[in-house]
Amino acid sequence: MGKPPLKPGFKQGIASSALNGEPINDWMQFVAVIRDSAGETLSVGYQRNGEAGTLSLTPRRNTLESGAEVGYIGAGAEPFSLPETLQREIRYGPIEAVGQALSRTGEMVLLTVDAIRKMLVGLISPSNLSGPITIAQISGDSARAGVEAFVGFLAYLSISLGVLNLLPIPVLDGGHLLCYFGEVVRGRPVSEQTQALGLRIGLAMVGTLMLMALYFDLMRLW
Repeated sequence: MGKPPLKPGFKQGIASSALNGEPINDWMQFVAVIRDSAGETLSVGYQRNGEAGTLSLTPRRNTLESGAEVGYIGAGAEPFSLPETLQREIRYGPIEAVGQALSRTGEMVLLTVDAIRKMLVGLISPSNLSGPITIAQISGDSARAGVEAFVGFLAYLSISLGVLNLLPIPVLDGGHLLCYFGEVVRGRPVSEQTQALGLRIGLAMVGTLMLMALYFDLMRLW
């Protein structure tokens, strides 16, 4: 099997060939050894531009949410590109494109709603929240990947923000819609005291969410 090429952590274009003298046959084998070698110094055989060499590598300790400790080096497999003979291009006319856009938007909305649900019931850790730092990093990565990836990221970001804005939380548009619905049901406006209390609660919730997202952003950087 081909040797697994690596990205940042070594240098782009390096392919590992051995760890502590043992040959590496695939990427998952390399990952397994790294995860089991937290804090240990490894001897890594590599190839770059046809030249072979050896370097020392010490995976840092990374503690998972379960409490388990694994090794981490910040490397990744180089993206695999299909040959042109296996690629195909799909085009839609103006009318078909509208239908495809609506369908794709609906999928993104459901994906965002499902992610919020899973976070509320504990299936997804709050540490997956992303703030401005992570958003900036992902936008830069998507921009480097090409116009299509960048525009797709912007579309998903806009849809996610739109869904969050419609949540029934005071301060957000969804909170205002909830007040209007209450007025229709009750037949009279919501009292100013109730609206003021709702605004305080909403500001506290949104502020806490923003601080959590920023905190997890900084933790990922460290």
